[in-house]
Amino acid sequence: MSRTSNQGEEVSSGDETSITIISSDTRTTITRTSTTHANFQIHQVCLPPHITTYQKLKHRLHEIFFPDDPFYIFKNQTCCRKFVLGLRYVFPILEWGSNYSFYLFRSDLIAGLTIASLAIPQGISYARLANLPPIIGLYSSFVPPLVYSVLGSSRHIGIGPVSISSLVMGTMLDEVVPFRKNQRLYIQLAFTATLVAGLLQTSLGLFRLGFIIDFLSKATLIGFTAGAAIIVSLQQLKGLLGITHFTGKMQVIPVMDSVISSRNEWSWKTVVMGGCFLAFLLTTKHISVKKPKLFWISAAAPLTSVILATLLVFFFRSAFQDISKIGRLAKGLNPPSVNMLYFHGPHLGLVFKTGIVTGILSLTEGIAVARTLASLQNYQIDGNKEMMAIGLMNTVGSFCSCYVTTGSFSRSAVNYNAGAKTAFSNIVMAAAVLVTLLFLMPLFNYTPNVILAAMIVAAVVGLIDYDAAFKLWKLDKLDFLACFCSFFGVLFISVQIGLVIAVGVSVFKIILHVTRPNTIILGNISGTQVYQSLNRYEKTLRVPSFLILSIESPIFFANSTYLQERIVRWIREEEERIEENQEASLRCVILDMTAVTAIDTSGLDAISGLDAMIKRRSLQLVLVNPVGTVMEKLYRSKTLDLFQSNGLYLTIGEAVTDISSSWRTSP
Repeated sequence: MSRTSNQGEEVSSGDETSITIISSDTRTTITRTSTTHANFQIHQVCLPPHITTYQKLKHRLHEIFFPDDPFYIFKNQTCCRKFVLGLRYVFPILEWGSNYSFYLFRSDLIAGLTIASLAIPQGISYARLANLPPIIGLYSSFVPPLVYSVLGSSRHIGIGPVSISSLVMGTMLDEVVPFRKNQRLYIQLAFTATLVAGLLQTSLGLFRLGFIIDFLSKATLIGFTAGAAIIVSLQQLKGLLGITHFTGKMQVIPVMDSVISSRNEWSWKTVVMGGCFLAFLLTTKHISVKKPKLFWISAAAPLTSVILATLLVFFFRSAFQDISKIGRLAKGLNPPSVNMLYFHGPHLGLVFKTGIVTGILSLTEGIAVARTLASLQNYQIDGNKEMMAIGLMNTVGSFCSCYVTTGSFSRSAVNYNAGAKTAFSNIVMAAAVLVTLLFLMPLFNYTPNVILAAMIVAAVVGLIDYDAAFKLWKLDKLDFLACFCSFFGVLFISVQIGLVIAVGVSVFKIILHVTRPNTIILGNISGTQVYQSLNRYEKTLRVPSFLILSIESPIFFANSTYLQERIVRWIREEEERIEENQEASLRCVILDMTAVTAIDTSGLDAISGLDAMIKRRSLQLVLVNPVGTVMEKLYRSKTLDLFQSNGLYLTIGEAVTDISSSWRTSP
């Protein structure tokens, strides 16, 4: 029996079936052994094993909240051993502390002293960035690192205030309650916002909800960080130029207007000093980037700058009387701040909003730093445990006159490069800060504010990642749009609105991918049983009388109507192409459902409706390789009854061969 057309021909002879596939003016013959179904085997698509609703729910919840299987270490262990392992899980210091050695101590001591030289000036400058007294920055570099060293699982992270969280807190609070007008209330709000951030972070870790921070995409953070860095740098023009009266607004236009309108307040001594030290800091950072072994140069540069600037102002104080200085800082340990927490009043909403935003931002940075350094040393970080550690250290810190802290990119990089082996390096750093708080506070009396401004600018300029933004433009225009919106939202509207806009664009991208999934037309790669996209592979050829489509997403209420309409359009376009090229008429539509990982009732209705529409066109609809959960729902909904006869196959190759054979044997 044979059938010939302008497009292709099928010839049956003896044991072999030959299918001629034509694309444009190319003709290829593929020979498949079928022995008229004697040796050719059609594999049955089976239902998955029966699983109860409770088992399904249990499995789904386990995958959502416990993807890392944290209870694995307790399997097949005695009660005593489980208790010991539990203590080590909650307090990682017991795990690495039990095997601590002099070699580890020597490495951690050097690393801890190295990051202390960076942490002390950073703590002072970042506190100023948050519009807080400089002493609070030192307090925040003492208590939180001690708490983290007991609870944290990262060996290399450096704990302390960070630029982004400091900027956001300072911006959000100062816009409503300016620090210069009501300092006590401002500090109360800052401590309470830190408590809110800590409780939020602890809750996310405790209830295994860390996936929430994934909504802050990398593209969003790139734009947000760059915009915030520019805002921070512009704000430091007050200190770099010696301006006394400066705007409290954070947008680009008001800041530049304030700089220009205050030209008569510019101090050439401040400008020269700030410019020289800024150039020194940027140069040392450039050297360390070019030669990583010289990391200690940029690590020591901030403290060196503070010492040199302080000595310069002290010995030439008569000439530098007009330069603004930090002034007297109180000696002593962190005073308790429980009595300063703000739980009632008109600004409670502001406190919660600031705490949530700074908590999520600091958590994102801390987790990213910990995971990055862990990957370099080939060990794993428990994300939820890290969240609880960061949350608890902020919660404790809010009771000890500290504001939001986390793992700092710069401090952690220095800690890693200095050879830190365990979290003990944070204890060494905290001890150095303790010595500073108890004995060295009077030395900062002559430290000029311009050096703090130069340090902040040098630190945040590195947060502007041009290469990452350019890469986003090349790879994903929607990601670049999120980055772009975040960047300009921060610059021209506000920090929090820019972040909200960027998150909105990221969520829109998710909705777009979910509601408008990809569907592609497949063809056969010559000489194989492989079917791939016609657009991707040049040797992929159309199979006469078949339209083979692949759906690359779950089918549910948000996209079922679109998929139904899109498949009908594929059929219409294919029929028009066939008529134009005078090829063999379309007889069968095959849906490859390998990538359809889930389906709901709307999706089932869409499949049934699509089958009815295709039958009205005198065509056959075939499903290929539905996965277990999809197969089960097709069976339970009776939708599978529509595909009992030549309508359900395990592979596309089996479907094409079997259906082609049935056409040859039919009248």
